[in-house]
Amino acid sequence: MKGYVVEQWLKGPDDLKLSETDVPVPKEGQLLIDVKAVGLNFFDILMIQGRYQIKPPFPFIPGGEFAGVVLKSTVAQYKPGDRVFGSGNGFAEQVVVEADKCIRIPSKLSFEEAAGLYITYPTSYAALVLRAKLQPGEICLVHAAAGGVGIAAVQIAKALGATVIATAGSAEKLEVAKKYGADFCINYRDKDWTNQVKKVTKGHGADVIYDPVGMIDESMKCTAWNGRILIVGFAKGSFEKIAVNRVLLKNISLVGVHWGAYFNFEKESVPEVWKALLDMLETGKLKSAIYDKVYTLQTIPEALNAIANRETYAKVVARIGGHDSKI
Repeated sequence: MKGYVVEQWLKGPDDLKLSETDVPVPKEGQLLIDVKAVGLNFFDILMIQGRYQIKPPFPFIPGGEFAGVVLKSTVAQYKPGDRVFGSGNGFAEQVVVEADKCIRIPSKLSFEEAAGLYITYPTSYAALVLRAKLQPGEICLVHAAAGGVGIAAVQIAKALGATVIATAGSAEKLEVAKKYGADFCINYRDKDWTNQVKKVTKGHGADVIYDPVGMIDESMKCTAWNGRILIVGFAKGSFEKIAVNRVLLKNISLVGVHWGAYFNFEKESVPEVWKALLDMLETGKLKSAIYDKVYTLQTIPEALNAIANRETYAKVVARIGGHDSKI
């Protein structure tokens, strides 16, 4: 099969090389999946550079999210032919994954739409519901609101009854955020963006701030009393040094969220989160949002570069091989 095999830490996506590699063999409790589509994330870049918190042993195939068809199953709950999405090293034509890290694809979703769900959407749900405990009527500020986790956060916050302020770096991306439910849209490249937040909230500020970028220090200027700032990621590429006196003076809580660690430390929350998300997807409160351009296995490096350069919006996916996206 074809796949991207990483044998040493790379400088960036351009160093990824597609090669022939062995088809993996599933062990007890695992599935062999014919990959139909993969979701691409900023952390995929960090992982191949050795800068992510999870560092797989060499050699490894990168990739975090996939959708595909079961080829071989060692468990009773799945059989060959089942359409599933999940988490695994998906930058290849086939992947072996733990069965408990797969979920059946809802009938209304294509492979491309399902490929970007497994990490992105529960990250946003866990952040807003389990960590920040966002309440109806509160104000939620979502940074990079047109990105993969951001656009999920906008929709989830609206479904929870919050007023949503979206930030992004271009008019095009703000339009995307508005399309998916944002009440107010602000360009965070504007020097006075924090004052704009204060203005639309009539001086109150944001009760919850969802930050996958690394804008905590600035965001504290427009955080409400008792506000919660969610540390979701570091798309800026650097880690902030924060003036903690502001945290004290405004009674702010800085709250981290690491969805992948729930499987190790709070496994009982995982089915609860997925039940809520699947219900939202079935009722139309939540939609899978994907970028207009769908990449291929061969152009994954190009796609990752586009994410790094902030050229994309919504969820970036790559189609693996030819297939009918609904089958």
